Amino acid sequence: MRSTRNKPKFIDDLGKMGSFKDFARMAGGAAESLGAVRGQVKSVVNGFLAEMDFVTRDEFERVEALAQKARERQIALEKRLEELEKHLGARTPQTAKTKKAKK
Repeated sequence: MRSTRNKPKFIDDLGKMGSFKDFARMAGGAAESLGAVRGQVKSVVNGFLAEMDFVTRDEFERVEALAQKARERQIALEKRLEELEKHLGARTPQTAKTKKAKK
């Protein structure tokens, strides 16, 4: 058998309890303490994030959507410009350089 000095403190505490009510009271106190600590940690983390000037997920997604729309618009305008240049027979700077070099 093990001596009582080698028993973990938790087992000693369980042995000292007289009933299940004592155990429930101890567990309830631990849960309340954990809830209080969780609230304090959440408060500290939220304060830190506010000071770091991070954006919210909603703000990020809105800006991301705007950037996507702008990119799509840019691509559409590049295609339109290319079609207009073909239609008008416009010389691009690249074709103008090659024609001058041939002369």
